[in-house]
Amino acid sequence: MPWQSGRCATWDVTVVDTLGNAYLQQNAIKAASAAETAADRKKAKYADIEQSHTFIPVALETLGPMCASAVEFVQDIGHKASEITSDPRETQFLFQRLSIAVQRFNAVCLADTFTCKTCEPSP
Repeated sequence: MPWQSGRCATWDVTVVDTLGNAYLQQNAIKAASAAETAADRKKAKYADIEQSHTFIPVALETLGPMCASAVEFVQDIGHKASEITSDPRETQFLFQRLSIAVQRFNAVCLADTFTCKTCEPSP
């Protein structure tokens, strides 16, 4: 299905660690800069695909921020969904689902990093 100007949409999603050493300094200066940096890397990686497709980098950070292109993309999808369902909350629902997905991702990543003394079986 054509997305824009008769071209199909192609996207690549990445989640970057907001507190990672590579992003910590720049995130201290400007919020969502890690997501924007990741989006710029995706644009460079998929530069060739722009000739035939509309490429949308979707970069999220582990603490919540999204790159501008991801926000715009989710808003576009939400608007199109609202036109079909007549529910003006579709965009909000999409942002909530993405937030939940990132929270679940964080929980899985952190699950084995903490030990619980009371949870361990006694010898």
